[in-house]
Amino acid sequence: MSGCFPLSFQPTFAQGLFLGHLTFFFMACLVVRYLFLESSKDPFRCHHQVDNDPLLRQPNLQSRKNMPSYDPETSESTEWFNTLLRQIVDVYRSKLRDDVEGIEGDEIARKRIENYANSIRPVGFVDHITIHSVNLGVSAPSLFSARVRPSQEASPTELEFDASYTDTISLSLSTSYLFNYPTASFARLPISLTISLSQFKSSISVRPPSPTSVAPVLTLTISPNFVLDLTTTSLMGSRAKLANVPKLHELIQHQVRRVLAARATWKIVLPGLATIPVAEQAL
Repeated sequence: MSGCFPLSFQPTFAQGLFLGHLTFFFMACLVVRYLFLESSKDPFRCHHQVDNDPLLRQPNLQSRKNMPSYDPETSESTEWFNTLLRQIVDVYRSKLRDDVEGIEGDEIARKRIENYANSIRPVGFVDHITIHSVNLGVSAPSLFSARVRPSQEASPTELEFDASYTDTISLSLSTSYLFNYPTASFARLPISLTISLSQFKSSISVRPPSPTSVAPVLTLTISPNFVLDLTTTSLMGSRAKLANVPKLHELIQHQVRRVLAARATWKIVLPGLATIPVAEQAL
């Protein structure tokens, strides 16, 4: 048997023990080297995971240049803002009622609106206005199709929304129109009205404040081409009453449109950036 192998190796017990320890040490080195050690500069990063995870990947300057820019014509979701807007409107409704629920809160809102209506009425032509009932509504304006538009003014961009508002807001009142000829208050024409909102639609632009402004303001503007639909029911006269006169409906809707168009821009001063006199001058 030994003649088939010209070279034979028959180690002694000591040599076999030494070779066994050497082999074990070599295998241990391989295990430690390839399973527990890392030769890269960042030993705690998994290359495959980072390449596929955009949250962990850190793009260099060149990759930042190649990133797609924001498209100004792209519409963005405004669901989050509608939720916030609804809560803001609910706060105003509550404050008009002095945070009082039920019939008592309705009466507080009615008196408050009646006082405001009489403070702005043309005294020589309209008698005292009595507000009979007020419905403050249950919903809020809905904004959609948010867009970023280039601006020609100091602010580089402005936001634009489409807005739609349909609610149960209504107001019932009575007053008299005064005839001052041939003498002052010569005759009176009693009028009873119920005015309710059917629909309001408009685009609304929001212009951010200019960094160079003395009193930076946030500007909100309603489009002059807004759509306003009101529903009115009316009674005119003392004995012979005229009901739902079309000309009166047109007059009321025209006046409401005129007031909204005149106050179509709201400027909101950013707090803490200017004194009150400077802010009033800017507005």
